[in-house]
Amino acid sequence: MSLHPEIARVLATLPAPPPGPLDPAVLRADEESHVVPLSDRLPLHDVRDTTATTPYGDVPVRIYSAVEAKSGGVLVYLHGGAFFLGSLETHDHVARALAKESGLTVVSVGYRRAPEAAYPAGLQDCYGVVRWVVEHGDEIGWDGQTLALAGDSSGATYVAAVAAMAHDDGLSAITHQVLYYPSLDLDFDVHRYASLRENAEGYGLETAGLKPFNAFYLDSGADPADPLVSPIKRTDLTGLPTALILTGEFDPLRDEGESYGERLRRAGVDVTVTRYEGAGHGFVQHFSWLPEYHRAFEQTAEFLR
Repeated sequence: MSLHPEIARVLATLPAPPPGPLDPAVLRADEESHVVPLSDRLPLHDVRDTTATTPYGDVPVRIYSAVEAKSGGVLVYLHGGAFFLGSLETHDHVARALAKESGLTVVSVGYRRAPEAAYPAGLQDCYGVVRWVVEHGDEIGWDGQTLALAGDSSGATYVAAVAAMAHDDGLSAITHQVLYYPSLDLDFDVHRYASLRENAEGYGLETAGLKPFNAFYLDSGADPADPLVSPIKRTDLTGLPTALILTGEFDPLRDEGESYGERLRRAGVDVTVTRYEGAGHGFVQHFSWLPEYHRAFEQTAEFLR
């Protein structure tokens, strides 16, 4: 199959990246400038900002409830952005869609980002919020049953790492993990996965851009050989939560996500891996207005039920 025509049309309109080193402030400002006004966002029963107090510090979170309910399941959402982009605002539409389709209370995490916050600050924030949900379930409306993690791209890296941290700490509350086009191997040797070569150019995220975009995180102390940085390098995957992994046909990161799914399966983890045809990287964040890719939220809801 070829790249979805609407994705191809949008990619053709994007300007070339500016020359010179990447500037986080400029890139963040550009991303935030595309956030839609509050009045144009998907309406939900309740959306509120609060602060999660964790052992690593206070972490801003946004809590979404699609319906009025005293208690129910909770989904902790970790946004993507190569560990230095993304925010509660830029991924607000993703969290809203997850809440609406799943019926779960969604807790979106405003974790600290590189390069200002060195590794493992962002990862600690994510893990701290998961523990905060468990410890403050009554306040959030968690019924003590379903507790899911979901994330896209680098947010999915954090999902896999947090699931491993919880397992190693004996925190058994996490029931599901959802990884949208995950970045699981931050050693960007192009010979590791065929998709890094097959989808190297022309599909949005390009293989040559992986190193510079992740450099802020890696240069802050994140070691690609560490399984908490590159979760696919974890040797023992037994006992991890049931998983849903969605990949894009034309994503350079496709094969590492699918390889991770196969390793989870071999370790006895219940896992579903789905490749979305015609899609490149970022289709949940950028193209979920297309019915073919909004299906990702519907599939997530089915998985969580």
